[in-house]
Amino acid sequence: MGIEEIVILAGGLGMFLYGMSLMGSGLKSVAGGKLQSILEKLSNNTLKGVLLGAVVTAIIQSSSATTVMVVGFVNSGIMTLTQAIGIIMGANIGTTATGWILSLSGIEGSTWYMSLLKPSGFAPILIAIGALVFMFAKKTRRKQAASIFLGFGILMWGMHFMSDAAGVLKDSPSFTSLITLFSNPILGVIVGIVITAIIQSNSAAVGILQALALTGAITYATSIPLILGMSIGASVPVMLTAIGANKNGKRASWIYLLFNVIGVLIFMIPFYICHGIFEFEFMSVVSTPVGIAIANTIFKVFSVLVLLPFANKFAKLTTFIVRDDKKSNKLDSSDISEHLDDRFLRTPAIAISQCKEVIDHMAKLANESITLSMKQLTSYDSKECDEVIANESLADEYEDKLGTYLVKLGARQLNEAESRHVNQYLHSIGDFERLSDHAMNLIKSGEEIHDKKINFSDKGDAELENISNAIREVVANTVDAFLNDNLQAAARVEPLEQVVDGLCKKYKASHISRLQDGQCTIEVGFVYNDILNNYARISDHCSNIAVTIIRIHDKDYNTHEYLNSIKNEGNDRTFDELFSEYQKKYNL
Repeated sequence: MGIEEIVILAGGLGMFLYGMSLMGSGLKSVAGGKLQSILEKLSNNTLKGVLLGAVVTAIIQSSSATTVMVVGFVNSGIMTLTQAIGIIMGANIGTTATGWILSLSGIEGSTWYMSLLKPSGFAPILIAIGALVFMFAKKTRRKQAASIFLGFGILMWGMHFMSDAAGVLKDSPSFTSLITLFSNPILGVIVGIVITAIIQSNSAAVGILQALALTGAITYATSIPLILGMSIGASVPVMLTAIGANKNGKRASWIYLLFNVIGVLIFMIPFYICHGIFEFEFMSVVSTPVGIAIANTIFKVFSVLVLLPFANKFAKLTTFIVRDDKKSNKLDSSDISEHLDDRFLRTPAIAISQCKEVIDHMAKLANESITLSMKQLTSYDSKECDEVIANESLADEYEDKLGTYLVKLGARQLNEAESRHVNQYLHSIGDFERLSDHAMNLIKSGEEIHDKKINFSDKGDAELENISNAIREVVANTVDAFLNDNLQAAARVEPLEQVVDGLCKKYKASHISRLQDGQCTIEVGFVYNDILNNYARISDHCSNIAVTIIRIHDKDYNTHEYLNSIKNEGNDRTFDELFSEYQKKYNL
């Protein structure tokens, strides 16, 4: 094999891998969000999960990408391990679709329509169409679709180059000797694992094998062990992704690895025992691209059929491998880093679900801090104060890491729905962090009341109890609205915020009257005013969060215009009704 053939082979391999990557990215961009939604909603039983996993993987051309999605869903709690098992099994079947497409390279015939079915016939046409659309299209969606044509054309043209360059290898004694070594089942499996681990794609590895098969030097004795090894090697990118996942995310990745390893063993051991006894004649037959696609499909379907009844056992086995440790329900620093791993950025829908889970914890943390801090105003407990202080420090870390991660995510190519989520989260994290800050301020007021033995008048106590109840309700509605995307709860926040503002003004005026009548002191008044000011700020931040939820749901980011509309123009009947309801409830 001369220098020219080596250069062509290397170039063809590069085109093949780049084309597959480009096509996969285009497919995920165009269909990924919808497919992820389908996976999330329709994987309620194992058999259905197998079918879904097969279809989704056949469309996006990557079992690893499908499994990474699943790891993300399990990691964020959207999907259970049992649901994940079926999809992972189906992904192994779906990945065989690429091999069938690539088997077109083995088509023979001299008629014009047969020529068009060969890569050398249709690849240039696809590249030309894709390039024209990509260059002149203005919409992102069309550019993404064009990248599918470009990627597919480039990978098929690369396979054509590889096949032609590798053609000279069939007469090379060195190549023949090397290929013969791989007919050793164990060595063949190891080589298959290494090749796939390096290029991180089972489909691409099988495609390379199909290109080499066109040399006529590869028999089924060689190709079958390589196919088995490639199946295991496909687990490498999934295991790498799981490094940044939580316990269940790691378990999902282990399911993928165990399924492939056990599948290879249950196929390989009886197959080679029977081959040793009966000596299958087809093992010495030269492999073809179609034959490799058939062998790959038979192995994957066989594995699923045999292992599907034991799906629940996989979940138990992975739970034994990745054990639970006793931890607080709160996410600590390492947990946040695991959830916001940069690897998830490659699949924005998963990254967004990870962000949502972290902000959900942040929202619950803020609610807990506000509740505990308000309690200190009437029943001081130093341990609970320490808990609020720890929560505030954690909230700062949430905001810092989430803000950085969301900015990175926003720089990716996102669809409209994904962009809305990123905008909503960026708007909300600062407000949730500020709620924790105001909880700290209330702690200081509680400490002052406790240390100085401050007592409010009976009327002052009644006023604080009333407005405290309003604050608890506005925070609870805000957190409910964010956690559950509850628009009804969100709609109740702004009317109640207006009532809280009214109560603050009313109670400050009432306090001045008591001060003038000598019913309370200036020192008591400072503490009382600080509490009311923090309550007003808490309700303001709740309003910011709720209004952002409403406006982004309406695909309108102008929150100021919305607030001006309902406050000044009075054209929102629901707002007026709720405002009236809360006025009566809290005696404004």
